[in-house]
Amino acid sequence: MIRATSGWLCARVTGHFPSARTGALGTARLSGHIQTAVRPAFHGWLAGRRPSEIFQQTNKTDESNGYHLSVLPAETVEWMAAQEGKLIIDGTLGGGGHSEAFLKAGASVIGIDRDPEALAFASKRLAAYGDRFRTWQGNFADLRDIPEVRGESKADGLLLDLGVSSRQLDAAERGFSFRGEGPLDMRMGPACPFDAAHVVNTWAESELVRIFFELGEEPKARRIAAAIVKRRAEREFTTTIDLADCIEKVIGRHGRIHPATKAFQAIRMTVNDELGSLERAMEASLEVLKPGGRLLIITFHSLEDRMVKRFMQHRAKPWLDQPDWPAPRPNPDWCLTLPVRKAIAASDAEIRINPRARSAKLRVAELLDPTVSRP
Repeated sequence: MIRATSGWLCARVTGHFPSARTGALGTARLSGHIQTAVRPAFHGWLAGRRPSEIFQQTNKTDESNGYHLSVLPAETVEWMAAQEGKLIIDGTLGGGGHSEAFLKAGASVIGIDRDPEALAFASKRLAAYGDRFRTWQGNFADLRDIPEVRGESKADGLLLDLGVSSRQLDAAERGFSFRGEGPLDMRMGPACPFDAAHVVNTWAESELVRIFFELGEEPKARRIAAAIVKRRAEREFTTTIDLADCIEKVIGRHGRIHPATKAFQAIRMTVNDELGSLERAMEASLEVLKPGGRLLIITFHSLEDRMVKRFMQHRAKPWLDQPDWPAPRPNPDWCLTLPVRKAIAASDAEIRINPRARSAKLRVAELLDPTVSRP
């Protein structure tokens, strides 16, 4: 029934996209943004339901049963140091768990998400906080476009909780997972210019190999890509189960992890331009945070964590040195300090409650005052 409806979630784009055909990372273009939780002119699954219907699927209001269980909640609150009078940007709003913690501490929060369903859910959940909580629909890569942090106005903190939410993974109709049959979609929001079906059914074999190897870190990338191209010549892929079964047949199944896991990750990251968005968001954070403002980023796999680690460590070095240099040189990008140098992992107690926190890593940086003397 969901696949038969019209709208961004179910419509699959089959037209030609130059960036999609080349597979270039960081080239996905997003449309404009709105500052309300739900776009009134939407045609499709969300517009066909009143926002309240989204939340009436459960009788409980806690995140684990209602939408999404936030990872590292205590650690995030501690290092963000949210308090009355501060403005915090939650760049990945999701179910609003982190935002609620900041609001309880007295801060004001701007919640950002690409997903109109997430914005609707969090808006209802956090309505009691009044005008201290506001939403902005869009990609966190475009932080500079948020009206509240333009010009002299800056934020005291920014949180990026990367990856896909539990709700998106568990909702078969979103097409993120092969645990239930759903359309090959994987878009985090309606502004994504193409979906997973477009990637799987139209991209060149060489491009599929590249994303499986680079983004999925899949050692059998060539075999998987060849099998996909051979099968789609006979019949296009339309569902998550169809694609997962094809991958399993070609490389077999060994152990508990499904053999399609890494390929699905690579496709999802491509559709949503996740690494490109992260890179742009980190650069933008330097412009939207005020001196002393905190940048907190939670990652879930090595590619993301490596990017965050390198970004923060490079900009936290006053001096740069190389073996062939006669002496160290001032770092023109020095603008951060690291309150904690190592990544913060979830406790055993949290992992027992929320197994998805097992791979989570939190890194923290603080923006220096530009008036501080430079080397």
